[in-house]
Amino acid sequence: MEKWLYVMFIEKTKSYNRLTKAAVERHVANLKSLDDRGCLELAGVFKGYPGVAGMYILRAGSYEEAEELCKAEPLVTEGFATYKLKALQPANRENNYLLL
Repeated sequence: MEKWLYVMFIEKTKSYNRLTKAAVERHVANLKSLDDRGCLELAGVFKGYPGVAGMYILRAGSYEEAEELCKAEPLVTEGFATYKLKALQPANRENNYLLL
């Protein structure tokens, strides 16, 4: 069975520089919630990539489910960021690194 992860690239909007401590706290609360629900594989920030704040790697049952998680991100709902979502099929020992 194919296993997929979903990569959310978080992109800064023009209002990103007005990010408040309260908004960051809501963002972190969302991260904790995703982690508690088993939806968060990895999250982090980028440095040296203008316009890109960071990314999440999400575990979800479908692309549509992952997109709902992205739309609920406080940085997105509050207008500080937008996102791009990509499906990723991991290559690993379990699936022989996708060698068919």
